[in-house]
Amino acid sequence: MESEQQTKITDLPRNVWVVGITSFFMDVSSEMVINILPLFLANVLGVHTALIGMIEGVAEATASLLKMVSGWFSDKIGNRKWLAVAGYGISAFSKPFFYLASSWGLIAGVRWADRVGKGVRTAPRDALVADSTPAAQRGRAFGFHRAMDHGGAVIGILISAAVVWMAQRTSLDINRKTFQTLVLISLIPAILAVITLAAGARETRVEGRRKVPRIQLKQMGKPFLVFLAIVSIFTLGNSSDSFLILRTQNLGVSVTGILIILAVYNLVVTLLSTHSGSLSDRVGRKRVIIGGWLVYAVIYLGFGLAHEAWHAWALYAAYGVYYSLAFGTANAMVADLVPVEMRGTAYGTYHAVIGLLAFPSSLIAGILWQGVGRWAGFGPSAPFLFGGGLALLATILLAVYMPTLKYETS
Repeated sequence: MESEQQTKITDLPRNVWVVGITSFFMDVSSEMVINILPLFLANVLGVHTALIGMIEGVAEATASLLKMVSGWFSDKIGNRKWLAVAGYGISAFSKPFFYLASSWGLIAGVRWADRVGKGVRTAPRDALVADSTPAAQRGRAFGFHRAMDHGGAVIGILISAAVVWMAQRTSLDINRKTFQTLVLISLIPAILAVITLAAGARETRVEGRRKVPRIQLKQMGKPFLVFLAIVSIFTLGNSSDSFLILRTQNLGVSVTGILIILAVYNLVVTLLSTHSGSLSDRVGRKRVIIGGWLVYAVIYLGFGLAHEAWHAWALYAAYGVYYSLAFGTANAMVADLVPVEMRGTAYGTYHAVIGLLAFPSSLIAGILWQGVGRWAGFGPSAPFLFGGGLALLATILLAVYMPTLKYETS
């Protein structure tokens, strides 16, 4: 059993720290803009929720196949670092074009370019963390990465809230000038993220790496495929967080209030993620993910039934508990399930499936909310009741069909 000294955060490998700091800076940048984006589309450009759902869904789906290919390619060439650097660079250099956006089409194009960057970097970055970390510390490492990621989000959102407060106080809507100001400020941390990873990370070399086969799901093993299938059911009800933001506004919360709520949510994730990852190292990934998904189901059902502004505050704080429990733990579980030489491919496949399902899940959410064509939607509660129901189904399937894994703990 690992000693207490070995479990200290300061003893996590160098690459885990560098990737964490990189994610910190990028999330400072992204959260300043992305959380305001659905409000900008709805309030300034007059875009309907069904179209917002399509934009977000296609943006994630655009990145999905790239995640698979990029992960496989990182296995093939044995290089994680520079693919991740390239991905962060694409996202950083696409951001200035948000400033020029005057139509939903241009916004969609920039959003998609940003997701291409995410598609290139995600699988190699996660594989870099997994390759750099012993199995007994992997949950903690991915939890720490989530904590740094969301710590950056807290800072980015607070900066965004301060700018919005100074520009338009408690207005329920965002305006173009405020959005453009946020875009300009966001460029600084985005560039710092690219520099940090390029200068600080060290490439990993895994001993015994074999020739990487073509991308074939069956070669990753039955446990991984079972996990992937169950995650797919959960993801189909996990629409873009843009709908949570729109639902919060629908409950009467101002733009500044929404940003403070998001800061609280990200602070909860920051404080709990490392501990949740460590918990998964001790009691197993499956139990922690089940706990997280049950929390998610209650939250989404709560958003569906909410009718007061304070409900959104409470539910968003609880949403941070779900995210801290489930997200990093699922990433660590992927590394537990597949051979070391196929980690990049597995992470690419995992993220690709989630990303591809982001399109139908967000499109379904938009249609359930508002409808399309002559068909009327069921209203703002519907997407959340649907998502909560699927989360409960996925939780049951994970408990019944996913074996409890025995992995190295010493």
